[in-house]
Amino acid sequence: MATKETVITSRPLMQELFTSGLYKRNQGRMVRQITCLTIWAIVAVAAWRCHALFIGPATINLLGESGRAIGYLLAVALGAVGLWFGYRLVNWPKFADFLISVEAELNKVSWPTQKELVRASLVVIFTILFLSVILFAYDALWEFLFGLFGIN
Repeated sequence: MATKETVITSRPLMQELFTSGLYKRNQGRMVRQITCLTIWAIVAVAAWRCHALFIGPATINLLGESGRAIGYLLAVALGAVGLWFGYRLVNWPKFADFLISVEAELNKVSWPTQKELVRASLVVIFTILFLSVILFAYDALWEFLFGLFGIN
């Protein structure tokens, strides 16, 4: 009994970083864009923190005003490399095929209507409130009983 295996042949990620082509440009577009924007947001926060780290008083005391320039340069370089990495990662064939299949699976999901969502949310909220009241009542009862017997 022979099994058919699908093998994705692609370049390693390091080689893929130095190309500029798009892989399956019109497939999985929404998930790929959201993933890329998320990576870019993480890179922006990392660059900002790197900048804040090198602009601190200790760095300025150690390196003088050149520490400020190094901080800006490092933040810009980290930001540029991170933006390019995010863009290339979502176009790397192995990862892009994964994201394409994620979007295909998301399209199969039957999403609830707004009315169903509100109804289900209200059920969850009232169930949590009801269980909170029950647990509070049990706690108060046990505290009262233990107080009667002098157990604290």
